[in-house]
Amino acid sequence: MTVERALRGAPPHRLLDSLRVDLARRFAALSTDLLLVDYGLTSLRPVEPVQDPAGTRHGAVGSGPAGRALSTQQPYLFGGDGPTATAYLPVTVRGERCGVLVVVLPPDRATPAVTEELADIAETLGHALRVADRHTDLYRRTRRARALSVPAEMQWGVLPGHACTGAEFDLYAYWEPSYTSGGHVLDWCATEEELTLVVANGTGPGAPSALVSNLALNAIRNARRAGLDLVGQASLTDQALYGQHRGERPLSALLLSFARATGEVRVVDAGSPTVWRDRGAATERIELERQLPLGMFEDTVYATQSLRVLPGDRLVFVACDRGEPPPGGGDAALDRAVRRAIERTRGTSCADTPRALVRELREEPPGGLPDDVLVVCLDWHGRAPAERRAVADEEH
Repeated sequence: MTVERALRGAPPHRLLDSLRVDLARRFAALSTDLLLVDYGLTSLRPVEPVQDPAGTRHGAVGSGPAGRALSTQQPYLFGGDGPTATAYLPVTVRGERCGVLVVVLPPDRATPAVTEELADIAETLGHALRVADRHTDLYRRTRRARALSVPAEMQWGVLPGHACTGAEFDLYAYWEPSYTSGGHVLDWCATEEELTLVVANGTGPGAPSALVSNLALNAIRNARRAGLDLVGQASLTDQALYGQHRGERPLSALLLSFARATGEVRVVDAGSPTVWRDRGAATERIELERQLPLGMFEDTVYATQSLRVLPGDRLVFVACDRGEPPPGGGDAALDRAVRRAIERTRGTSCADTPRALVRELREEPPGGLPDDVLVVCLDWHGRAPAERRAVADEEH
């Protein structure tokens, strides 16, 4: 029986038990443990109490061999000269860094070939976790370094996660506070032709904000899944929010659609969060024609704007609740801080950039950044000319 079949047949809360039996049989594994990343992306936490000699109790993200495997997204084999060797294997699903699988092996099994096979098994485990997570609380309980607030629970129940990757792009997000905020709106959808992205400012702390965000996110998804374009998605969400709150809880948002073959971008700017482009050595804020926030007035008419991203471009979205910006543009002090933070983190990987940017902005003088913030980083790779020609040939 393959690992995939064994995981499919295991009860959702017994995936790790099933994997332990299989790896002990196939590789003489002495122990197998799973560390999951907590909601704040700060620690790796064991799915159940660990009592093995490898000492794999929870630790900080970015430190130790498990942290190294997570940050580099490469398998790491530690030891082998003593009585055991330990393999640390990233568990990742389409860019979403879920955690690290830790397998203790006899030294004679600590080979590159075995490590590569275990890395494939860790990837399979990641997909199995995604399915099992719908049927048990075990993995969500593990991810809590402390209690979630009710608004945060609502938010985590609807947001798609921290990451999405494809051949043409890498997309990563980070928000604070991870355990108490409920106001962030983030969503994406990838098809063969396009990547759709929604980023919205928070609307304040507490359950009322979470309810607004939940309504907006489901209205956007409903419109998108019905086949409506960006204008239709914005209009339906505007009507849903206004119908419920009569203009008292508007939401500032950006809705974007990226053509994966060409990098052409259509945008509806309803508010909005700021978007920055890092191209070569130049960092600039992309100035868009700001339209009314969603749900502010009845029957608002929205229009799309166009821009283009090139291979090598990095887009950074900063969404936070700072109230309505002045008519002439954004918040000058925040803009300067964001520009400096983007420039200082230019060499950072896309996966680590959102959290690094928040840390940089937190170090700015008091008042520079609200407590509630969402940062999204999109690295655009584009398609090679041969890939574009192949797609065009298929279409004709």
